[in-house]
Amino acid sequence: MAKAKPVNPADLKAIFGLEPKAAIAYLKSKGYAITWNWQEMLDKAHDQAFTVAKAMRLDLLSDIRESLERALQEGKTLKQFTAELQPVLEQQGWWGKQVIVDSSGGAELVQLGSPRRLKTIYQTNLQSSYMAGRKAAMEEAADTHPYWQYVAVMDSMTRPSHAALNGKVYRHDDPIWQTIFPPNGFNCRCRVTSLSEAAMKRRKLVLVSSLGSVTTDTVEVGTDKRTGQIYTAAVTRVRTTDANGKPVIFSVDPGFNHAPGEGLAELLKRKEKAA
Repeated sequence: MAKAKPVNPADLKAIFGLEPKAAIAYLKSKGYAITWNWQEMLDKAHDQAFTVAKAMRLDLLSDIRESLERALQEGKTLKQFTAELQPVLEQQGWWGKQVIVDSSGGAELVQLGSPRRLKTIYQTNLQSSYMAGRKAAMEEAADTHPYWQYVAVMDSMTRPSHAALNGKVYRHDDPIWQTIFPPNGFNCRCRVTSLSEAAMKRRKLVLVSSLGSVTTDTVEVGTDKRTGQIYTAAVTRVRTTDANGKPVIFSVDPGFNHAPGEGLAELLKRKEKAA
């Protein structure tokens, strides 16, 4: 599998042409959830709550999310985000490898804050927020631009699975978008563009339907070292063909089996009316 290329806010703005308003609204709309393993909260649950695995205090989660909100608002780079947040986390004792004792008395050596973890937190949350904002805008324009095209960055860093859907066009109300709207994995650079009827004809694009081509499988995604519990996740797969007509399969990564920002368009409408 190709290694995904990191993404930063400048890249996202250049690719998607987005202002951060809707992205910030998406991040601010979430509550908080305390989790030990990332596998405890998957897919749509991330629309309702912000979480960082092993950040076991609300004040800690609040500090991390506030830094993410500032990064969105001010267009901060990963380097700036890390420089701002690392001293805060170190002061709170949430840094490096530590032996943590859980409520049942079991002890486990775990990785808390680190530059690598901050990179994952930064990239995953900013990508999801930008994509939630983009989806809300596209839903608003669905009357005039009802066709949505999946676009992958077709270079050596692109996952073959994600490249499989590059250029495919589905209607905005095709149920496939409930699961495959990007990001579809860590550091996913895919996006979706909306098209009018005239654009479809001008570019001679073919509309396809997901009917009969989609399956959902349950896969194992890890084991809780403390309890032995096996975590599972739903994974959507789409049977399609590449540019040469060869059968290929698109697959989301575990934990990304949803479209970010469900209900965000309605939330933004309510905010506008209240303003």
